[in-house]
Amino acid sequence: MAVKLASRRSGDDDMVEAHEINVTPFIDVMLVLLIVFMVAAPLATVDVGVDLPASTAEPQPRPEKPVFVSLKPDLSLALGEEMVPREGLTSALDTATGGNKDERIFLRADKAVSYGDLMAAMNLLRDAGYLKVALVGLDGRAVQP
Repeated sequence: MAVKLASRRSGDDDMVEAHEINVTPFIDVMLVLLIVFMVAAPLATVDVGVDLPASTAEPQPRPEKPVFVSLKPDLSLALGEEMVPREGLTSALDTATGGNKDERIFLRADKAVSYGDLMAAMNLLRDAGYLKVALVGLDGRAVQP
């Protein structure tokens, strides 16, 4: 009988190694991450829900002789092609428009100009009495990166 026990121990009763991956901890971690992202995603957006209407207006025809005010990177102003000091902008605009305060002024600014400096130029135009100001930019489809 001793012989039978020895042979039995060596062959059939050995513990078989499990070659399966335990995915339960992995699923637990994934569920926790899912909950974290579900809670954090709405907090990360700063969009204000606004349903904007579509515009069917046709572009306005360009005036025959537009008045351009340009703001250069060094914050100097130009009316058309001529440089104008900030103090003389009102009189130069009155001369260019013939005193017509309802004429649209086209404001161009360099990319390097900060938002605050652009607003200061717009305030100069408003203080001069010109409330119809159009900002000039390039058509996004025409710009090559």
